[in-house]
Amino acid sequence: MSRYSVEPLDFTGLHTVPLAERGGKVRVDQFANPYRKGSGVSALIDSLPSILAGNSFRAILEAMREARRRKRAIIWGLGGHVIKCGLAPVLIDLMQRGYATAFAMNGAAAIHDYEIALAGHTSEDVEAVLPNGQFGLAKENLNASVRPDMGLGESCGAGLQPAAGLQPASVLAQAYARRIPVTVHVAIGTDTPHIHPSCDPAALGAATHRDFRLFCSLVRDLHDGGVYINAGSAVILPEVFLKAVSAVRNLCHPLRDFTTVNLDFLQHYRPRNNVVHRPHAGAGGHGYEITGHHELTIPLLAAALIEADE
Repeated sequence: MSRYSVEPLDFTGLHTVPLAERGGKVRVDQFANPYRKGSGVSALIDSLPSILAGNSFRAILEAMREARRRKRAIIWGLGGHVIKCGLAPVLIDLMQRGYATAFAMNGAAAIHDYEIALAGHTSEDVEAVLPNGQFGLAKENLNASVRPDMGLGESCGAGLQPAAGLQPASVLAQAYARRIPVTVHVAIGTDTPHIHPSCDPAALGAATHRDFRLFCSLVRDLHDGGVYINAGSAVILPEVFLKAVSAVRNLCHPLRDFTTVNLDFLQHYRPRNNVVHRPHAGAGGHGYEITGHHELTIPLLAAALIEADE
């Protein structure tokens, strides 16, 4: 016999509701359909459930198709992981197809892309070289490309043009050759070239600040149907994007009714707030999150865009 003075609540008088009357947010007609062999990428996308990320993925595709059709900006913000996981050829192809009108990179993305263009490899073994103090001290680095009359992204692209390396796999080089803007946003001390003896912090700061102002011009063109995709930057680019949004609006440029997307294998605080939610407060438009590895989600997104064109 229980020693407690409180008795369990009696549920006898609870009022129930028939399922038919209650309804539900998930219906069987929203369920996924099994993929049929040979159906193709478009059928795969159509087979996804019309629930949560399935709907978000299709909405992103539609926003990008519509932005291209209406010649609105489609800006890709790239963290280092996107480049070092081998996705530059996919992004370059999307650029050529009109699904990337500009790129913004954090310092890590620019470094990986620059090294790939020069040497065909990147991403050193930190644990192996850090004990001897050799981490981040590659002789060739993007410091040599910084020019006083260009932003950091354009400087790097121009500096890579004479190189004999693997330019076809470099976003910086290929975008420069096609006059597609690339901005690079660095925080001094976060990237390996900053510890190189050739680093000129004043020149670097001026170049990345010019890129920030250029990025603000690019963000201005998101108004009324553009798309901004933050892929793999958890801190730097989400902060840069939010400041650009504020600067554009402060200067009385309209910036409403656009789409933002965060693609990453973890959903962090800053991308969720600064990219997906805050820019749309009182301004319309939509923000979406897709969680997954870039080496899976970006090729799938690209394949679905390409399949819809053909």
